Amino acid sequence: MEFQDLSDFDFELPEDQIAKFPAAKRDKSRLLVLGRTQDFLKEETEFSKILAYLQEGDVLVANATRVSKRRVFLVTKSGRRHEAMFLSETEPGVWKTLTRNSKKLKLGDLVSDEATGKFLFSVFKKEEEFTIFRSETPLDENSFELIGRTPIPPYFKRESTSEDDIRYQTVYSKNLGSVAAPTAGLHFTPELLEELKNRNIEFLKLELKVGYGTFQSLNEDHFANKKLHEEEFDLPLETAELLNLAKKNGKRIISVGTTTLRALESAYDPNTKTFRSGEGKTRLFLQPEDSILSCEGLITNFHLPQSSLLLLVSAFAEKEKILKAYKYAIEQNFRFFSYGDSMLILDPEKV
Repeated sequence: MEFQDLSDFDFELPEDQIAKFPAAKRDKSRLLVLGRTQDFLKEETEFSKILAYLQEGDVLVANATRVSKRRVFLVTKSGRRHEAMFLSETEPGVWKTLTRNSKKLKLGDLVSDEATGKFLFSVFKKEEEFTIFRSETPLDENSFELIGRTPIPPYFKRESTSEDDIRYQTVYSKNLGSVAAPTAGLHFTPELLEELKNRNIEFLKLELKVGYGTFQSLNEDHFANKKLHEEEFDLPLETAELLNLAKKNGKRIISVGTTTLRALESAYDPNTKTFRSGEGKTRLFLQPEDSILSCEGLITNFHLPQSSLLLLVSAFAEKEKILKAYKYAIEQNFRFFSYGDSMLILDPEKV
């Protein structure tokens, strides 16, 4: 695929179909079911009806990462305010950020967090659009809970609220470290997870720390190198063993979200048809002509036009199927993006 082919994945979306707030209840979002290879497209009124398409022995895999409050307001000694998104710790005490009005910050300038004033940072260096801070005060994931805000997507065009602190996390999230939520999992409730268990449907977890690159626009370099932003993942031994057993026994593996799929495909060896456990890093850039062999089903939200996630979904199913489904979703007033409605891509047993 060439960079100019991205135009095929553009679409017009009315502003009122961007879901800027979550549905009243997690599992009450709508669901669009698309056959991966079959000619099947059906709308369900709520996500909980996904149970009709799952069967005993299915294995769902989800990303259990937890979103850190990495959006931090910093102030200079003179009182000038800067909004910073803390992306990653590149070395102990050194943090890569996207900082607004960074041109007004000079090397060596000191800033403190606005919330408590107890955490100090100095401008260490600047690289491209990034500002690199050195933390003068010990800083870890729990520190962000004190000084930061939930980093909701920029297209919400609003400030985060206490509701986002709860709803922009999955109910099964565990370890802090992501700057964005694995949004396909936002539709699950404790009750729905219990019902899966009652039906002998496995719900397994891995962890991939979602980076800010998930929001970044694609460029020619991505296509030339066939690589995206790097993200760290961890596939626990127990999860890998159960996935390998599922593969051996011909059970369906269903990925909950594109971040999970990216980790699964990176950990899967098609030669041995097994998953490798442990920590890893992925820069995988999946496009429509690529084969995805790690799983048979995908639960996902509706993605931004011309995005890497839309291309990934179009690799999982046929490009024409995905674009047709998106056209239908727009016409039927589905809600899009992080807090939006859901799609299940899976060949139903009975059509």
